[in-house]
Amino acid sequence: MGTPHRTDPAAAPAATPSGPDRVDPAVWRLAVTLITGALAVVFDTTIVSVALDDLAERLHAPLSTVQWVGTGYLLAVFVTIPLAGWAQARFGGRRLWIAALLGFLLGSVLSALAWDAASLIAFRVVQGVAGGLMMPLVSTLLMQAAKGRNTGKVMAIITVPTALGPILGPVLGGLILHVADWRWLFLVNIPFCVVGVLLARRDLPDDRPGPDRPRARPDVLGMLLLSPGCAAVIYGLSRVDGRGGFATAEVLVPLLGGLALVAGFTTRALARPEGALVGVRLFRHRSVASSATLLFLGGVALYGPMLLLPLYFQQLRGQDALGAGLLLIPQGVGALLARGLAGRYTDRFGPRRVSLAAFVLVAAATVPFAFVGADTGLLPLAAALFVRGLALGAAMIAPAGAAFAGLERAEIPDASIITRVAQQIGGSVGIALLTVVLQHGTGGIRTSTALAQGFDQAFWWSVALTAAAVPLCLLLPGRPETGRPAAEGAAPAGAGD
Repeated sequence: MGTPHRTDPAAAPAATPSGPDRVDPAVWRLAVTLITGALAVVFDTTIVSVALDDLAERLHAPLSTVQWVGTGYLLAVFVTIPLAGWAQARFGGRRLWIAALLGFLLGSVLSALAWDAASLIAFRVVQGVAGGLMMPLVSTLLMQAAKGRNTGKVMAIITVPTALGPILGPVLGGLILHVADWRWLFLVNIPFCVVGVLLARRDLPDDRPGPDRPRARPDVLGMLLLSPGCAAVIYGLSRVDGRGGFATAEVLVPLLGGLALVAGFTTRALARPEGALVGVRLFRHRSVASSATLLFLGGVALYGPMLLLPLYFQQLRGQDALGAGLLLIPQGVGALLARGLAGRYTDRFGPRRVSLAAFVLVAAATVPFAFVGADTGLLPLAAALFVRGLALGAAMIAPAGAAFAGLERAEIPDASIITRVAQQIGGSVGIALLTVVLQHGTGGIRTSTALAQGFDQAFWWSVALTAAAVPLCLLLPGRPETGRPAAEGAAPAGAGD
């Protein structure tokens, strides 16, 4: 970000590990604090995603309206993600994190008290505003605290919520709807938020800008270009369906308008050496550019099949929401187990090799689903899901850690925003594209044969999109340099840069 980061480096936890491969205990404490709060956001997203049909029935609203419970939340997230860097520089990471977590708590309570679909959608927007600020902060605060050491292990810590969400979210959502009122879908966030606030008050360093330092000035025009632009792109992608695909006015108008706004912001930001809302000049670093591209494709590989897999188990295998969630547990377990291994090997061999192996394995483990039918054995699919989860965990950790290679402390917030936006937009593209492929593959027919054909085609597309990322892995930094400490406030660049 062009505006200098206003946090005091001395206020961050000192990175004084007892060995070259050990993560500083202060960083671990900070990670536990941040993950506790972040789990509320991740669980909330995955819990609600499996409950839309039930919400439509219990709120007496059409599914097309209730879908805005998810879409409205997602749009609010994308409006606020670009503001996270400026807000941290203006208020300090500790105050911003606590305020966002309290805002998410308020949105959760209000959502539980909603009286109809419209009020629920409005309160979900409150949650989205807070969640959009929180998610980039997790990466930023931990990477700044680590000061360039053991980025693979630190990134493995950061991505724990992403692994736990797919494991527990759908199962928890199905259990809640099975035994309790839908309002508990949101009340379950309260313990995470309350404990997260208490831990943050204790563990996060007070990094408020001092009175003798100039306040970070907001890039108002940048906000008016980038935030609505990102939201419009996501909205356009969310309107894609199998009937008209991308070639409809309700898709093209917001999509092209959003891209125009983002292009306008990019042109303006490149012309401004300082003061831009997000420092897009970071793309001059090969590590940032290649990482953002891979995370975009990783988002396609992760979120696209996250749409297909539950639908396959529900539509073709006759499972309910809880049953589909239970069948997806092997993928989540694999992703969780991959965290330690992927972080360790990324630090040892570099993100290039780990990413290359991971994306190849994701594509290979998706191939069995391109042959699924109504009677395909569940045990082989569970094994494929486990392997796919392992590979996906590594495929997200290694490129994400590579984005911070060689960056100064003040550049880390912008890198966090860029990688977060790239991954989320990639996920939206993957969902939109695979929705069209699935609908065209079935031809609008709901027989078992037609559904199997549609799912086969959609999974082949997923394999192809994942394979497209493989050659791009070669652009990532190679094996990290060893034998010298990282510079203060900067992450070490790979030897292959």
